[in-house]
Amino acid sequence: MLKKNYSQTGRTCRVTFKLPAEAKAKSAFVCGEFNDWDKSINPMKKLKDGSFSATISLDSGSSYRFRYLLDGERWENDWSADDYKNNEFGSEDSVIKV
Repeated sequence: MLKKNYSQTGRTCRVTFKLPAEAKAKSAFVCGEFNDWDKSINPMKKLKDGSFSATISLDSGSSYRFRYLLDGERWENDWSADDYKNNEFGSEDSVIKV
């Protein structure tokens, strides 16, 4: 699930990425074009209900590919993403438009 909160100027958007408990993961990271797909920069916090959440500020007027990395080995999309694009690995990336 994605929640967008734009700044008063509209130049940036704080995006909250939320992964449901059904993902059944011990750890989760948000990886995407906004962080050069780094697998350690944006860890998600595990909440009491087993879901994960992370908030990242992004520049408005752009779209970004992203995925969730679960337990250091399993890639998952966000099924509430704004769009999906094929990637070079034969699967799809989630896309957020801000």
